[in-house]
Amino acid sequence: MAASEVALGIIFLSQTVFGALGNSLLLLHYLVLYFTGCRVRHTDLILKHLIVANLLTLLCRGVPQTVAAFGVNGFLSDMGCKLLFYLHKVGRGVSFGSTCLLSIYQVIKISPEDSSFSELKLKAPKYIGSSIYLTWIVYLLINIMIIAFMTGKISKGNVTSLIDYGYCSGVHPDKTLQSLFAAMISFLDAVCVGLMLWASSSMVLILHRHKQRMQYVHKTQFPRSFPESRVTKTILLLLSTFVLFYTLSCTFHVCLTLIYNPNWFLVNMAAIVAGCFPAVSPFLLMSRDSSASRLCVTCIRNIKFPDIRRNM
Repeated sequence: MAASEVALGIIFLSQTVFGALGNSLLLLHYLVLYFTGCRVRHTDLILKHLIVANLLTLLCRGVPQTVAAFGVNGFLSDMGCKLLFYLHKVGRGVSFGSTCLLSIYQVIKISPEDSSFSELKLKAPKYIGSSIYLTWIVYLLINIMIIAFMTGKISKGNVTSLIDYGYCSGVHPDKTLQSLFAAMISFLDAVCVGLMLWASSSMVLILHRHKQRMQYVHKTQFPRSFPESRVTKTILLLLSTFVLFYTLSCTFHVCLTLIYNPNWFLVNMAAIVAGCFPAVSPFLLMSRDSSASRLCVTCIRNIKFPDIRRNM
């Protein structure tokens, strides 16, 4: 096994393990809050679905990619390849949609009382659940086409007509079908990106105006805190990270689609970039949530020292 393959396997393994651990701990945090009857934010429901989508994205591609990088071939059947690739694409899409919903809801929530969103403030929480489930349904249906594009590991004689992903192979589909699928995905992506850019700019503007008001209030009377400021800044950080990795991922995806028999480096770099946001996002969220951070540290300590008991 070449040194480059070992290095690649270590990268995939580290990304998958740390990403899955971070998402699992954050999901545990929200489940503990829910089952103990603690008061939760409306955005927590969106974040729970985002975490589940991140886990799907990481595990359904990170695990087989890691195994293939360490030189194990032919461990998945055609059906296994189709299922894992399908779930990976669904997870990626739901992660995209959940991030978009999170940004839209937050800009509605922090908007001033005299803004055009004043009526939506009361109605928006009621539609969070249905919006998330609709996102799952849309991406579950659209990505069914992926099943027709995937097959098991290719044989050496057909490498010019298939894309080698290491653990599976992608068939170049009919041009009409490929164009239809690309158009649907591109339309959804464009709408979500447009909404996220609008939400980001709106949140920045609202925070800027609030800062100006606080500077004035500080000179005249005791300043009041803005409770949603920390959450909004966290979401802005999440959006910025998402847009960065999404742009890189789209660039590699376009190259993989247009190039017949893309090289080893391009395929694996696309896989690494696709797993960056799902792996990094839980740690960005925990860095701004002190209770989630404490839970993470506690769980890690219990893993290292299982015999130690804490007195609650």
